Amino acid sequence: MQNNIDITLEATLVGHQNPIFTLAQTSNSQLLYTAGNDKGVVVWDLEKMAFQKLLCKVGSSVYVLKAVPDTDLLAIGMRSGQVLLVDTTDQTLVANLKTEHGAIFSIAFLTDKHEMIAIGEEGYAYVWDLRNYELLYRFKIADTTVRAIAVSKVQKQLAFGDKNGMIHLYQADDYQERVKKQVHSMPITSLIFMNNHLISGGRDAQLFKLETNTLDTIQQITPHMFTVYSIDNGGHDDIFATASRDKTWKVWKEEDLTLLKNISRDRFYDSHHLSINSMIWNKDRIFTVSDDKLVKVWKVG
Repeated sequence: MQNNIDITLEATLVGHQNPIFTLAQTSNSQLLYTAGNDKGVVVWDLEKMAFQKLLCKVGSSVYVLKAVPDTDLLAIGMRSGQVLLVDTTDQTLVANLKTEHGAIFSIAFLTDKHEMIAIGEEGYAYVWDLRNYELLYRFKIADTTVRAIAVSKVQKQLAFGDKNGMIHLYQADDYQERVKKQVHSMPITSLIFMNNHLISGGRDAQLFKLETNTLDTIQQITPHMFTVYSIDNGGHDDIFATASRDKTWKVWKEEDLTLLKNISRDRFYDSHHLSINSMIWNKDRIFTVSDDKLVKVWKVG
């Protein structure tokens, strides 16, 4: 992708009554799912850029939404420690999976193994079989909360980021820890594998590019003023975006972490005026959600 990318605001979606923490898209790219403190998952029609319906009500705040690859299922991770799997086509509950205690902060999938991994407040990872929803494994990652998980492109490695700033690198085939290293000085809040690198963001407002076998630091920058809540590359190898509690989101060059775009009200974009809690990049659109209860739809050219 060109370094001089063009970003414009396509729409602002209004309807949430409380802060929005998470969002997702399934294979139907004309729909967007968002959730947070409203205790319900909202469906947005992206053709009309308007509220469509409530997918489902839930009993507690939703911290993570993830589409199950190659299906119409949506995984909903909640403060209660439950993971709901909902069929978005007929709005039916397919599975109600429960952890022992503590909130669910992140969900990932190993598609080759048909497995779903959920992590959260108690520092344990739960692995379910997506074919029958049986719990396959439960293993301890850290003595503290784990907020972030990333799966490598070829699904051979898993990275977990904990509240103490430690990254735990696991092999995906046997869920054995290979390396762990102190990287951030505060909780890790976002992780992504790119180009044989691991990129991590934290509450210390730092961004690290790490070597994936040793977790040695290749480069470190201060991308935002506050927590880096989300990282997404939209499937690109050369650029990625970050979103932050400082109300901005930015686009970076992966090669040397050069800033390509700063999307903020200070730069005269009609962006969020409170913390940006999550983002997803799908093809030529980026979606951001915020404590300001708004969903922003951005066009990337």
